[in-house]
Amino acid sequence: MQPRPDDRAASALRFLTEIIAWVATPWALASYSWVLAVLSVVVLIGLPTLFATPGDKPQVMIPVPGWVTITLVLLQLVAAVVSSWAAWPAWAAVVVTGLAVVCLFTERRRWLWLLAADRARGRRTA
Repeated sequence: MQPRPDDRAASALRFLTEIIAWVATPWALASYSWVLAVLSVVVLIGLPTLFATPGDKPQVMIPVPGWVTITLVLLQLVAAVVSSWAAWPAWAAVVVTGLAVVCLFTERRRWLWLLAADRARGRRTA
């Protein structure tokens, strides 16, 4: 299996987008239900903490295939964009949307690596 690509810039952008999702989502949901607001934080922080692809993070609690990790990142990006449009002024939502688009672009190498790792594991178990 190939080593994980060096993605420090992508990681920084991904983390910034995650923080925005963690703030904007409960902010957008708080007017509907404080329970949903709290639950959104638990889901957005808890799922990526629990589930990770081996080799992608130093500590993996529950190992999952790469496509699951990619899905969790997409969940964060969508939450950041949708929630920013629901909770914040348009200019801020435009900035968040632009950040998410850039994040999609910078994540490509990592996502290809994650999917290749899935294929490599599939060949070993077959």
